[in-house]
Amino acid sequence: MKQEINFQDVSLEKTFEMYEGKFKAIADKKRLQIMNLLTQKGEINVNDLAPMVNMTQSKLSYHLKILLDANLIIRETRGTWNYYKLNLDEVNHLLSAELCCLFRPTC
Repeated sequence: MKQEINFQDVSLEKTFEMYEGKFKAIADKKRLQIMNLLTQKGEINVNDLAPMVNMTQSKLSYHLKILLDANLIIRETRGTWNYYKLNLDEVNHLLSAELCCLFRPTC
């Protein structure tokens, strides 16, 4: 009896895991709203952002952490304040033809 060996492309699996985290991060209406505001404002701190999204600072910090962990936003600390802005390289990569190549057979 011949036994089949299934090989798994570990690098492809890691790539899928990475994108899963990024897409989970943007699969939330509030986080999309935060990203849109960062697009409009350039950069902003939590104190100013909280009333714009009608959220407490603790809830907003939760959403910002998810976006930070997915590398979709960047945090810069100035004194005691944290300022947030979009990570345009990462956002552009998610919208790029390169990512689409994972799902287009003729790419």
